[in-house]
Amino acid sequence: MTEPPRRTRAEQRRDTEARILSAARETFAELGYERTTIRAVAATAGVRPGLVMHYFGSKEELFASAAHLPADELPPGDPAQALLATLRKRLDGPPVASLAVLRSMFTHGEAAEDFREAGRDWLGSIERAIPADRPELRAALISAIMTGLVVDRYLLKHSALADASADDILDLLRPCIESLVGAR
Repeated sequence: MTEPPRRTRAEQRRDTEARILSAARETFAELGYERTTIRAVAATAGVRPGLVMHYFGSKEELFASAAHLPADELPPGDPAQALLATLRKRLDGPPVASLAVLRSMFTHGEAAEDFREAGRDWLGSIERAIPADRPELRAALISAIMTGLVVDRYLLKHSALADASADDILDLLRPCIESLVGAR
C-alpha cells in the first residue's frame, strides 16, 4: 500500500487559513461583528487564537476578509431567468459572507459600507438588464425582495421561508420577477 503524498508547508498553511476564514464567516454570520471573538473563531476552526491573529492580524482584518462580498454580476441572457438563477444559489445554501455582512451592518460601520458598495454594483447590473421603463426603481425592488428573502430565510427564520424549498419559493416569485423586469 502506498502512502499518500506529503503535503507541503505551503499547502498546510493555505488549508489552515481557509479553515479559519470559513470559521470566521460562519461565526460572523451567526453572531455578528460585535459578539464574534477571535477565541470563538479559533475554536470553530480548531486552532489557537494566536494562529488566527498570525494569519489575519486583527478582528477588523479578519472580518474584512470573511465578509468580502465579491462583485455579483448578472449572468447574460434573459434578465428574469438570470435573476431567478442567482436567487436559487442564495436559497440552495446560506450565502455566509452576505449573512456576515447583513448581521453585522447595523452595529459595524464598515459592514454597512461593504453592503452599500456591493449593492451599488449589483443594482447597476440589474438596471442595465431591464428593458422596461424606470429600471432604477425596478432594480431596487428586485434587490429588496432578494435581500429580504435571504434575511428572513437565514437570519430571522421566523416564517415559512426558512423551511420552504427553493423550487417552491421560485415558482411563486417567478411572475413577480418577470413583471418587474418587464418580461410580461
